[in-house]
Amino acid sequence: MRARVRSFAPIIGDDPRLLVLGSMPGVASLDAHRYYAHPRNLFWPIVGTLLGFDPVLPYDARIAHVRARGIALWDVAGECVRPGSLDARIDAGSVVPNDIRGLLARHPGITRIRFNGAAAESLFRRHVLPALETPLDLLRLPSTSPAHAALGFEGKLAAWREGFAGV
Repeated sequence: MRARVRSFAPIIGDDPRLLVLGSMPGVASLDAHRYYAHPRNLFWPIVGTLLGFDPVLPYDARIAHVRARGIALWDVAGECVRPGSLDARIDAGSVVPNDIRGLLARHPGITRIRFNGAAAESLFRRHVLPALETPLDLLRLPSTSPAHAALGFEGKLAAWREGFAGV
């Protein structure tokens, strides 16, 4: 039997309005206990550009910038079996979703969800959306993972800029 991996607690401030959902943190992130820790993941360079902070700031400072702008971070999968970091390696039958429904109930100001890639959106639509009653603005953005190399930084930045409009 392969080992199960577990995601982190959500990063959430006092007045969140937008939730960014990944699928499950990769090995580098799990080892570092930090969201988007892989050095080639473009999440922090993109979000830093959009929110106006240096993406190489210490992790806690980056998180403070995200929280201050009403953005929450979490993953759809709370735990699953996944050897390595690739979303394609997630054992679909092993996924236990995070309590996103509960998070949304506790934070009704969240009206927009942005998916960091296709796997996050697919997991959400399968495991979370059927139980939701509140209409939400859902949008899949290109994955910031280095495994998604078909689109470069500028293309990803443009898509994320559109997804973050009004933040």
